[in-house]
Amino acid sequence: MRRLPPLTAIEAFVQVARTGSIKAASQELALSPPALSRRIQALERFIGRPLFERRHQAVVLNADGERLLQQIAPALDQLSDAVEVMTSNTDVLRLRLGILPLYASQRLFPRLPELRAKHPELHLDVDTAQHGLARLGEGLDAVIALAREIDPALYARRLDRNQVYVIGAKSLRDGPDPVVRPEQLAGLTALVHREMPDTFSAWRLAAGLSDLEPLAIDHFDSGALMLEAAAQGLGIAFMHASHFEDAHDDRLVRLFDISVESPYSYWFACRPRALTQRPVKLFHDWLIDTIVEPGV
Repeated sequence: MRRLPPLTAIEAFVQVARTGSIKAASQELALSPPALSRRIQALERFIGRPLFERRHQAVVLNADGERLLQQIAPALDQLSDAVEVMTSNTDVLRLRLGILPLYASQRLFPRLPELRAKHPELHLDVDTAQHGLARLGEGLDAVIALAREIDPALYARRLDRNQVYVIGAKSLRDGPDPVVRPEQLAGLTALVHREMPDTFSAWRLAAGLSDLEPLAIDHFDSGALMLEAAAQGLGIAFMHASHFEDAHDDRLVRLFDISVESPYSYWFACRPRALTQRPVKLFHDWLIDTIVEPGV
């Protein structure tokens, strides 16, 4: 049998190649950066050629490194899956998923029967608590987060692009003193989600009303409660077009025909190493194939 390099060196190589960072890879593998670098160097000595170009803030695969990654990364993932299956005491695969409740109810849950039909062995533990990105690897395997951008040390895939809508009760548009001009917001309360603090300021700037101040700004950590508050006439919600459209609530209307691109998107995110885990990989691939909007 031909001699092989240490598996730990191969694992280190694949992790650095996927993250593009010694620091990020060392955190994933629970190693110090010098220890990880020694494993990479050991693999390069074994092969007899360098595999990376060393740059100031990153390491980048060279041509030999790219060729090696293409050949061994799938094999390493298969090995990881095989070990996971053999060490599991059950046929159930479990994913600990952090997600905002409104996205879960509007976008994910209506499609979950498709996921169950395709992968009946995959089960989700759903966590709707805040700060999901910060808890990756510590209670969560993956998250669907609402953010401007994702830490480059994480693996991330954008799920949508959206517009900011001004959403209010139908009575505000159809009542005796209809709200038809953006300047009228000065007498109303703005409702803003804590995960999307800049929606109002982004909309105000795009509308050319940089000096406009609402009567007050009330903050929510629940999109569903924001929509209900708006429907009850408690304020004007600054939310995504998809939130309004998927609500199918006849009590709500979009105020003002002003197109404003949202600075926020929904993202799938996990630690790079988590993509080698079968539950994360199955859910990720299904999510991208099923829910991601065209052109994103």
